[in-house]
Amino acid sequence: MPTESIADFAKTSLYFGLCISVAAYFVGTLLRRRFKHPLLNPLLLSVIFVIVFLTVFKIEYADYYDGAKYISYLLTPSTICLAVPLYENITLLKRDNKAIIAGIIAGTLTSLASIFILSKLLALNNARYVTLLPKSVTTAIGVAVSEELGGITAITTAVIIVTGIVGSLMSDTLCRFLKITEPVAKGLALGTSSHAVGTAKAFELGESEGAISSLSVVVSGVITVILAPLFARLM
Repeated sequence: MPTESIADFAKTSLYFGLCISVAAYFVGTLLRRRFKHPLLNPLLLSVIFVIVFLTVFKIEYADYYDGAKYISYLLTPSTICLAVPLYENITLLKRDNKAIIAGIIAGTLTSLASIFILSKLLALNNARYVTLLPKSVTTAIGVAVSEELGGITAITTAVIIVTGIVGSLMSDTLCRFLKITEPVAKGLALGTSSHAVGTAKAFELGESEGAISSLSVVVSGVITVILAPLFARLM
């Protein structure tokens, strides 16, 4: 099919962007299962595939997004579904509740403080600063926080995705380097720093890691909602 025909089809098709996104993620998943390399993250691969596809066939992002935007409607329900592994591992959560809560608070404060320090060093204005503040929480929460504080939500979304992918890719190496073997610690680190993408990686490591990471995503999101406005006033 000629390039012009595909570009025209993208403008008129209601679900073109949705189909391309799902197909790209499906291919990324197949490659990950086939080669099992840590760099072959399905989300990262799907982003690359979509960018290449839009560039090659000269499709405007606005035309792509008109069809792909329906995926974002699933963000909130998918976040709520994280409650299932929490319920299944409630005994583990009750046993280590103090360490878990302390770890989540420490991780969330570290994320917010690091953005504040880097923004100071790079002399960012307040709008750019608050755009980056919710980088470590799930997209459904982070975008709302950024919008409320006057940030640039499109950049916030990109930063959240990049944060999740980088955290997922580096988790194995960092855990080996720091000699972290405790499932609770791994789950806390992934969920607090890399939100839902990190949680997907945590479930690859084990059920306990996934459950703790799920809890971390929810609690760190709530803490960020509370603390982000306070940090926003610092600049």
